[in-house]
Amino acid sequence: MMNWLPFRPKGPLVSVIRLQGAIGATGTGLSDAGTAAMIEKAFRRGKPAAVAIEINSPGGSPVQSALIAARIRRLAEEKDIPVIAFVEDVAASGGYWLAAAADEVIVDRGSIMGSIGVISAGFGAHELLARNGVERRVHTAGKSKSFLDPFRPERPEDVARLEGWLEEMHDYFIDHVKTRRGAKLADDPDLFTGEIWIGARAVEKGLADGIGHLVPTLKARFGDKMRLRRHARKRPLLSRFGAGLAQDALGGIEERAGFARFGL
Repeated sequence: MMNWLPFRPKGPLVSVIRLQGAIGATGTGLSDAGTAAMIEKAFRRGKPAAVAIEINSPGGSPVQSALIAARIRRLAEEKDIPVIAFVEDVAASGGYWLAAAADEVIVDRGSIMGSIGVISAGFGAHELLARNGVERRVHTAGKSKSFLDPFRPERPEDVARLEGWLEEMHDYFIDHVKTRRGAKLADDPDLFTGEIWIGARAVEKGLADGIGHLVPTLKARFGDKMRLRRHARKRPLLSRFGAGLAQDALGGIEERAGFARFGL
């Protein structure tokens, strides 16, 4: 009978959200629009003592990473709720951008962390076309509309412009990490080169705060009567009925490619 008494004391509530997969990818990928409702509920429902974020992401779109992280920080400050990130296999590149949004980052001994850099990759097929007698025809209004056309030889001025953009985005990423991690960061010239670190080494570099796992860490902070409430992303209506199978498949390929970069 005691379980049904409305005045029975309850333990602290911790909201849990999961950020799994490539960021900005189609289908199952993470985006601000796709995670907004879940994140908002985690902070607003039930007066949580903390919000825990399970992160397993190889990165992706820097803009979507920034938008998701900014939403987390805004709600954490509005509600005065601490945020703890728990990293699983990987929080690299945009995945680390998300982790840095937390007030504290806890990792497994095998977690892959860092990769604080920006990349642009593609293919050049102009020689293949030439060997097969295919002529590329492009007509533009505006001299930059065929910028880095993969079917034409690279132009030095295009490459220089792209590298400038990548540097700007890299500076944005570095500013975010320095703002969030501050004096915790080690004085290491390799920290922002795209290098990665594993588990305890990530803690040494100041990218994470400790080694641990979600349930035992939260019980140690909030007691054995601590309660978890998990909030999940809603799948799009069409996807639930199979209409998004092709898009989901494409997103799955992109996600696998992202994890494969780290041997996962």
